[in-house]
Amino acid sequence: MTIHFIGAGPGAPDLLTLRGRDLIASSPVCLYAGSLVPEQVLEHCPEGARIINTAPLSLDEIIDEMHSAHAAGLDVARLHSGDLSVWSATGEQLRRLRELDIPYAITPGVPSFSAVAAALGQELTLPGVAQSVVLTRTPGRASAMPDGETLANFAKTGATLAIHLSVNKLDRVVEELVPFYGGDCPVAIVWRASWPDERVVRGQLSTIASRVDDSLQRTAIILVGPVLGSEDFQESCLYALGYDRRFRPQSADSPFAGTAPVPGDEGEVS
Repeated sequence: MTIHFIGAGPGAPDLLTLRGRDLIASSPVCLYAGSLVPEQVLEHCPEGARIINTAPLSLDEIIDEMHSAHAAGLDVARLHSGDLSVWSATGEQLRRLRELDIPYAITPGVPSFSAVAAALGQELTLPGVAQSVVLTRTPGRASAMPDGETLANFAKTGATLAIHLSVNKLDRVVEELVPFYGGDCPVAIVWRASWPDERVVRGQLSTIASRVDDSLQRTAIILVGPVLGSEDFQESCLYALGYDRRFRPQSADSPFAGTAPVPGDEGEVS
């Protein structure tokens, strides 16, 4: 018996991983975060499965359901939106399960920031522009921010910022970032990325607030950084003619000549 924590993806039901789908289909109990996980994902549950929306439940009540399933020897599919590694509220569940000696496993999902980049048709790391993406947020009622994790500190790096759970504080975000990126820095806000009612709002730090109405109050990500407006960036060395690499040795003297390519090396150097 295992509690399977499954990242259900950003919203589109077909962005669920194959592993996640198969685990849902084999689990007689399904606990899902009903406020964010689309109901179409539940169609993978087996006939007769016990399906529980955890949105109105407390942590104790959720753990009680898991404990009951464990006692009955039943696998559980525990569905959270996006990927489980960030802002999923799984940490406290996993801690409780360790205390109860209940086995669990984690299946990653497509993260929401990836769906946002796809909606924009945008790579978030461009050579010579930015090579880092910072996933962050502003303080909220449920979670404060550690002292060093401020937008200003992250902005000093010039990285691409993917700011979650903060669209209702857009004025504050703009105020903190303008001194570092400038008012003409491009911004994109994507609401409900990959859902049928997805919306995209583009602008600059100096104008973006005037383009957002009250309907964009949650499930939105703010992307900020020069990569959003860069077209004159340098091309990656990875596919450049003359670039010596394991998959394309440039001469008999190359250290890669005669060596067998190793899967995964293609993206080693960009």
